[in-house]
Amino acid sequence: MPPFIKGAELARAFYDEVIAPILRGEAHSAAFIGDGSDVFGFDSERSTDHGWGPRLQVFVPAGRIDSVSGAVSQALPATFRGWPVRFGWDDVAVDHHVAVVAPGPWLASRLGVDPTNTLTHLDWLSMPHERLAEVTRGPVFRDDSGALTTVRSRLAWYPDQVWLYLLASQWRRISQEEAFVGRAAEAGDELGSRLVAARLVRDLMRLCFLIERRYPPYMKWFGSAFDELSLAAELRPVFERTLSASDYAAREAALVIAYRTIGERQNALGLMPPVDAEPRGYYGRPFVVSAATEFVAACMAAIDDPWLATRAPVGSVDQWVDSTDVLAHPARARAVAAALVADDVDQGWRGH
Repeated sequence: MPPFIKGAELARAFYDEVIAPILRGEAHSAAFIGDGSDVFGFDSERSTDHGWGPRLQVFVPAGRIDSVSGAVSQALPATFRGWPVRFGWDDVAVDHHVAVVAPGPWLASRLGVDPTNTLTHLDWLSMPHERLAEVTRGPVFRDDSGALTTVRSRLAWYPDQVWLYLLASQWRRISQEEAFVGRAAEAGDELGSRLVAARLVRDLMRLCFLIERRYPPYMKWFGSAFDELSLAAELRPVFERTLSASDYAAREAALVIAYRTIGERQNALGLMPPVDAEPRGYYGRPFVVSAATEFVAACMAAIDDPWLATRAPVGSVDQWVDSTDVLAHPARARAVAAALVADDVDQGWRGH
């Protein structure tokens, strides 16, 4: 096996030394985006045993796909830097992996909607975080028309009104379970208390991604990507204490730090009037919870878009579905998102 190098580095060299000369004189864009740990820079030698090798996307107008694809296929070498150029895995047949595609249809195949067109609120709510991460991460090697750069900039983050709605929806998830860490422990269910705490840690980490305007990737790399956030240095030890705590008191003490830290960071965004981020008691019961309900109300009150303002704070498709068999299939993700928003008009959602 040749010496390991990162997949993105291999792709860049493959483009510069092999693909660019083949396409000399042909207007095109080229990038290394889509799924795979190598797109995110999380690949290692272990990654090379499965769907890893010289690969990239070449974007051309639809009418040029056949001729460009043919030219590329005929001129490819058998290997590059010691790695086979044609490879397969699982049920993927052996072939080269230089995808010659038109940008709009290729992105639509990843996202369920063509982002070169105007995006509606439903479009934004139906695109899974991990898919948005896949098309906005990874290097662009060339972009003659500038179209790929333009659409990636458009997809870089949610419009502010949608962002507020997603923040409200994430706080809403937290508000629904945070008291159960203590209630389960009080009932003698230590396993249940730990399980709820773990769910809360995941939801709080996802809230951190939202606050820092970063799309979280596929769950395998969720923790690794979290470490890239500015909040991670302070909160990773707090979350580790939450998960390793042997009793409820220690678990709650760690969560209280996280609630306060994250609430203060959201206030600093200036998206809505600040909320008192100090954790507080839970309706006379001996449990300390966050200011989640207040954050939900503040975010929703700051939304002036009439469509979003009348939705219940349930959020985007991956705030209420975590099945890979939904999120990895854009048509399914869009179908379930459309079904929910058809009947999610606010009927008086309540806090605790």
